[in-house]
Amino acid sequence: MESSGNTPSSQAPVPAPVSFYEKHKKIYVRDVKGWWDNWRWAFVWLTQIIFYGAPWLEWNDRQAVLFHLVERKFYLFGLVLWPQDVFYLAVLLIISAYALFLFTAVAGRLFCGYACPQTVYTELFMWVENRIEGDRSARMKLDKGPLTGRKIWLKSVKHAVWLLISLWTGFTLVAYFTPLDELFSALPFGLSGWETFWTLFYGGFCYMQAGYLREQVCKYMCPYARFQGVMYDPDTLVITYDPERGEPRGARKKGVDAKSAGLGDCVDCGLCVAVCPTGIDIRKGIQYECIGCGACIDACDPVMDKVGLPRGLIRYTTENALEKHLSSGEVMRHIFRPRILLYTVVLMGIVIATAWSLATRVPLKVDIIRDRSVLAREADDGRIENVFNLKLMNTTEEPKRYSIAVDGLKDIEIVGDSIVEVGSAQNREVTIVVRVPPEAGKSGANTIHFDVRAQNHDGIAVREKASFLLP
Repeated sequence: MESSGNTPSSQAPVPAPVSFYEKHKKIYVRDVKGWWDNWRWAFVWLTQIIFYGAPWLEWNDRQAVLFHLVERKFYLFGLVLWPQDVFYLAVLLIISAYALFLFTAVAGRLFCGYACPQTVYTELFMWVENRIEGDRSARMKLDKGPLTGRKIWLKSVKHAVWLLISLWTGFTLVAYFTPLDELFSALPFGLSGWETFWTLFYGGFCYMQAGYLREQVCKYMCPYARFQGVMYDPDTLVITYDPERGEPRGARKKGVDAKSAGLGDCVDCGLCVAVCPTGIDIRKGIQYECIGCGACIDACDPVMDKVGLPRGLIRYTTENALEKHLSSGEVMRHIFRPRILLYTVVLMGIVIATAWSLATRVPLKVDIIRDRSVLAREADDGRIENVFNLKLMNTTEEPKRYSIAVDGLKDIEIVGDSIVEVGSAQNREVTIVVRVPPEAGKSGANTIHFDVRAQNHDGIAVREKASFLLP
């Protein structure tokens, strides 16, 4: 009898399931010292001195940098911004975007490698980890080892320090929105709900992302890693391995001529991979996971020194420089290409215009609303009067006296006191009654202007338009 073909021996092999998600492997980053590492730590110090130190600075008996949401005022040293100045926030975002485009087009992910908060706090957390648990091999051995009293102690101390840094970071962030002296006076249980929430929320994210997620944020969560490729071109400076010089890679004995042995300059030591905070192999070419920190350069150059080969097997250069063997001067000339010049001109134009706007900004704002409950009324002397509500905002940090005048119609005048006092960085609403003869204008709306001027400060003056109604 012939086989039906349905026996197990005749069935096709079942394909093994393929997972679309790679299991996360913890990266044990080896500590490295060098020129690029020094720059990285310089930016760690710079950014954290600014972030942690700014709330402690004082200016005119107040916190120098304070975004006071309750008072709806933003203090930046001598500059006081109000909600009406939200335009400057939009300009700041535009400047940041153009600066990011410019820096990325010139030299890749400089921001990611040196100033990004994720990079900065990961460096801080790894420094704590290295000092408590030891170097790379010691950490790997500790994690693979059994759960001992020493392991519990080291892990507990490390996480306690991480939590302290995270909570202090969250507390410092809140201090930018609530005065620092108020926060300290409210500790430990007097903080408001939102102050407690944001301290724990931001501190928790700092602890989670810098302590646990680390490179996963750069590889999977950060959108910049995904769209940076459209800002690169062959003349963008990036960290690159020179395959023409390094391949074929392989170990060699000291004193052996690598060329005669058919080997390239790369000794395949693997240090460039061990020191990479995102765990990539730079020898595989440009990869979106690379944050441009330069750790692989610091690891490779000393190896080249030891084997008597020139530095620069891994270096900051461009694709065109590698392919066309351009000199350093030619690389620099290619950097100043039309795209870069356009970004620079636009960025400088926005910065200069913003600086000019802030420098010439009049520290007085006036809002005028005509009283809609009474459109127009006749006074005892037969003249027609309108009532206006004026809101005066003194954006300086000293009290001011303002004189109010009005023009635009014949014999127009203000009834009552036309001098208003406004405290430092305060606003005040006043009611102004304006009268004109019935024959001063046409029936309906007539354009008038209010002139508000600070006494003894001729440069502080605002002229605002309003409408006067005649029956």
